[in-house]
Amino acid sequence: MKQFLHVGCGPKHKDMTTSGFNTEQWGEVRLDINEQVSPDIIGTMTDMSAVSDGSFDALFSSHNIEHLYPHEVPQALQEFLRVLVDDGFAVITCPDLQSVAALVAEDKLTEPAYQSPAGGIAPIDILYGHRPALAQGNLYMAHRCGFTRKVLTSTLQAVGFRSVASVARPQFFDLWAVASKGERSEEEMRALASLHFPGAR
Repeated sequence: MKQFLHVGCGPKHKDMTTSGFNTEQWGEVRLDINEQVSPDIIGTMTDMSAVSDGSFDALFSSHNIEHLYPHEVPQALQEFLRVLVDDGFAVITCPDLQSVAALVAEDKLTEPAYQSPAGGIAPIDILYGHRPALAQGNLYMAHRCGFTRKVLTSTLQAVGFRSVASVARPQFFDLWAVASKGERSEEEMRALASLHFPGAR
């Protein structure tokens, strides 16, 4: 069985990752900074020293990297790269600042952009972190940086991922990227994206 590292898992498990990972072929190991969500490994994205080099076939990170300061992002992505096997890959999703900024430009900073299980989410929540969670003292939810599709792709390439495929979903205000540690063909990257990007199949 292949293993993927679920970075910044929060309370979520494999069934809330991607359709590609949510199969019997993949085993999940959960890593989070917050011990209250009972992760398998307690750690941060910038220091995953509890995880050995080249020990995972894949990695999944959903809405984590925006919680880092900009100067910490390359360090975290280098950690992602380090823990992957030579032909491993990472699937990363985060907010899309370009689509959020379009709403801000329309002076809709605090108007709900969409409804979530936690209620209405406004551009200000996407930019800086979910206000109700922050008000309750969960400062892990604060956002400290952000990405457009071009910036996310170029940042992944700059730290050493050899092949990257990405997509922006303006209607959902998010970005998805799959980044391969080794060189892969465009066809191979499209196949990975079809397995792990929502609605890609």
